[in-house]
This record gives sequence, structure tokens and C-alpha cells, in this order.
Amino acid sequence: MRKNVSLLLLLLALSGFARTDPPKDTIDIMIGQMIMIGIGDFDLVDESEGIFKEIKNGKVGGVVLYEKNILFESPKPELALLVETLQKNATIPLFVSIDEEGGRVTRMKTRYGFPKNVSAQYLGDMNNLDSTRFYANQTASILSSFGINMNYAPVVDVNLNPRNPVIGRIERSFSSDYNEVINQADVVIKEHNKRGVIPVLKHFPGHGSSRSDTHLGLTDVTQTWQIEEMYPYSALIDSGAVKAIMTAHIVNQSLDATKNPATLSKRIVTGMLRDFLGFDGVIISDDMQMGAINNEYGLREAIRLSIEAGVDMLMFANNVKDYNMVSASTVHAIIKDLLFEGIITRDRIYQSYKRIMKLKAETGLCDADYYRSLKNKLRAYN
Repeated sequence: MRKNVSLLLLLLALSGFARTDPPKDTIDIMIGQMIMIGIGDFDLVDESEGIFKEIKNGKVGGVVLYEKNILFESPKPELALLVETLQKNATIPLFVSIDEEGGRVTRMKTRYGFPKNVSAQYLGDMNNLDSTRFYANQTASILSSFGINMNYAPVVDVNLNPRNPVIGRIERSFSSDYNEVINQADVVIKEHNKRGVIPVLKHFPGHGSSRSDTHLGLTDVTQTWQIEEMYPYSALIDSGAVKAIMTAHIVNQSLDATKNPATLSKRIVTGMLRDFLGFDGVIISDDMQMGAINNEYGLREAIRLSIEAGVDMLMFANNVKDYNMVSASTVHAIIKDLLFEGIITRDRIYQSYKRIMKLKAETGLCDADYYRSLKNKLRAYN
């Protein structure tokens, strides 16, 4: 019965692509697809956790996994069970996402039985695309085998400031040469796409020249940002292989005099990424609970500005203390209130929904037998 209902809703959702006035009774589904949420601190699967109810009620479009969700006694079987249980509760299959860049930013560590994953800088310094292909293939293959269908990689920030505490200093950039960044990232993108794992480029419009960390607070790159930080996005978007991009929380007054971070800037997200660079894929915010947003804006205001800016999926990673966690239901209710108050339009919600559902369809998540195929794949870890 669940599969019949699921298929019906998917067909209704997909048939909506051709409509200019989406049916009113799908608004909760459309808003839910815009929410990317961290599942919380638990590792062992417990379906009494609130996240599973929210998923079942259609208030979640994607989830983010962290190392804390992999801290199992038997990591691989439990991770497989977690992903299966998440998707089992979803009417529309979820984006199951992770930060698996390599080097310092990796969740699937060797101590849990996963192979070593090297940093972007290591690969850039080696400057051997066969090596990059090997590691990208290894990462994408492992993610795919666990049903993880989205990776927040590659980082295409140009390493203009090697002392940058959140990029250069921890080896997250391929190179200070934007051409090398393009070449390396192109390989990573292709290897992920081959295996049905969506690569998410980050952090638009460029975080490589920053002097401080947006996780901690406001980061202004007005005096350090250079136009070459845009070149990797331009070239890789033109290749046709890029389906998703993550925004940065950096402030750049040269691009937007309002001083809003890029995630909250219509001039940067819509004006530059959509209109100037011609990107029509899914735009995902960086974590809205990072200091650059959370310390400066109220929750409702941050949500309003990001949607008005043109962001399709709002990420609340919940990689925070319990008392700071935000539920998908809370985000959903705020977006719905903004809609009913006429601040956000139905058409604006629908535009994001179309992009999200298009990407899910292209990735195979809307296939009628997706859940059955996933279960069969995950049996390898039983």
C-alpha cells in the first residue's frame, strides 16, 4: 500500500512540472521538499525519533549525515539500516547527503573501516588527474553503496589566501590556480555523476580569499575577493555536468552593497548565479545555523531572505547543542506563514520545488522501484 501511495504522489508531483498554477493541496509537499535537515545526535536507529515522523509527514526533502550518526559498534550495517529506515519513511525519496570532501573534512573515517580519503590540496599538489579519478571514484562508489546520493563536494574555492582558517589552512582547496581547480573538480564531478551521487559545488561565489570562518561569525571578503573566484563556477556550469551548488555565508559589498551574506543576497544568488552564469539547477544554502547567519539574523528573517534570494533548499544541519536544534516542522511552519502572509509567493515555492523534483527524477529517486532497489543494494551490509 505504501508504494502505491508513494507512486501516486510522485506522479502528481512530476505531472505538476507543466502547470503554471500548482494545485493548492500540494503546498505542504512543496515546502517540505525545500528543507534539508540534520537528523540529530542519534546513531542507532530508533523510529520513535521525531525526524522519522517529520519525514513521514512530508516535511523533509533531504537529510544531512555527520560522523555522530556513524559512531556505531558495527558502523557499516548500522549505517545501511539508517539510510534504509530514512527512505522507508519517506513518501518522496530523500536526498541523503554528507560532507565527504576528503582530508580533514570526512565523516566516514578509517577507524570505522572506511578507506583513506585524501584532501583536495593533496590532489592539487600531486596534479595527476588519474589519482584524482581514483579517489573520486572510491568516494562516490562507497557513498552509492550505502544509498547516500548527495555529497557536498568538490570545493571549488580558489586558494587565494593559504592562511584562510576554514579553506586554505585545512587543505580544502585544490589550488591557487583557478584552471587547476577547474580541471580537478571536473574529474570529481564526473565520477560522482557516473555513480548516481550528486556532487554539490561550494561555496558560491567564493570563500578562498576569506580571513575568517563563517562557522563562527560574520566574514567580509569585500577587500580580498577576486573575480577569478567565479571562474570555476562559470566553466563547470557551462560543462553541463553541475546540478547543485551551495552558497557561502560570506559578505561581499562589491557584489551586494546591502551587506547581506551571499546566501541571503538576491543580487548574488539570483542576479549572478542564476541570471549571469545561467545556472538552473538546485541551489542549497550552507548550514543556516552557522555563526555568520545565526548570530546576525533571526530564524524567520534568515529563512525569508534566503528564499527571496533564490535558494531552493535551506539547510539546518543540527550539528549544534540540543537546545539550539531546529526541527523541520519549525522551518516548514515559518515558510508556510510567510506564504500565507503574502511575503513569499506560491510561484516562488513552486520554482524551487520543480528544480528539486527534476533533480530527484534525474538521479533515479523518482523511479517506481527505487526503494526496492535500495534495499537490495544495502543487503550487502546485513
